[in-house]
Amino acid sequence: MSVEGLSVNFATIKQGGSFGTLVDACLAHGITTISPWREQVHGVGLEEAARIVSQNGIRLSGHCRGGFFPAADAQGRQAAIEDNKRAVDEAAAMNADCLVLVVGGLPAGSKDIVGARQMVEDGMAALLPYARQAGIPLAIEPLHPFYAADRACFNTLKQSLDLCDTLGAGTGVAIDVYHVWWDPDLKEQVARAGRNGQILAHHICDWLVPTTDPLNDRGMMGDGVIDLKGFRRMIEKAGFSGPQEVEIFSHNWNSRPIDEVLSTVVERFKTVC
Repeated sequence: MSVEGLSVNFATIKQGGSFGTLVDACLAHGITTISPWREQVHGVGLEEAARIVSQNGIRLSGHCRGGFFPAADAQGRQAAIEDNKRAVDEAAAMNADCLVLVVGGLPAGSKDIVGARQMVEDGMAALLPYARQAGIPLAIEPLHPFYAADRACFNTLKQSLDLCDTLGAGTGVAIDVYHVWWDPDLKEQVARAGRNGQILAHHICDWLVPTTDPLNDRGMMGDGVIDLKGFRRMIEKAGFSGPQEVEIFSHNWNSRPIDEVLSTVVERFKTVC
């Protein structure tokens, strides 16, 4: 029996092997919605990945990831756009709900975060007609401010939604509790995104105290301080009815057997989310 409303991002179970092996593991636990990473798809080839998805009736709540638009020169920025077009093609081949964008931080040697944000806007504007033609929405994922320099210079829902409003149709946000739970404007901005149909994906995990590694110390749902039930009520009140996608970057959980991880994910999803 499938676990309704649950998606598993393959970062959570990356220790489990190839794309097909990860899909099989999810299916064994009743999980029929996933979000793979590009390198996992590349490992088996796009044609084979698309076959596996179609043959098993799999839904992709997102494809990870595009973005990283800023670069030190025009050649680098154009290369990023071309790579993002390939990511759009992959998402379309697997009928993903959206392409998740980690937009990128400061180019090497730069201290100009305003300029980096402009490069993100310009890159997305260049990519957007291609994504619209392919039918793949672009989901900006605002990342916690400690990622502003190296991964994402868009760090709040408001910033991201302002950019979506500028760019127009075919854009929205991926709302990850790990990155935005602290935001004092969260309720207002989630409601805004819902009114405008801009919530494209919703990622869950937990914030551990203390956090020893901001990148690879995310918690399993229920092990930290995020009010996950409250967050779910808020995002559903805003009109989002899609899956909650479990995305846990964790040396701890990535060192455990995949069946243990998935069993825990399903149990916590049912009890604390």
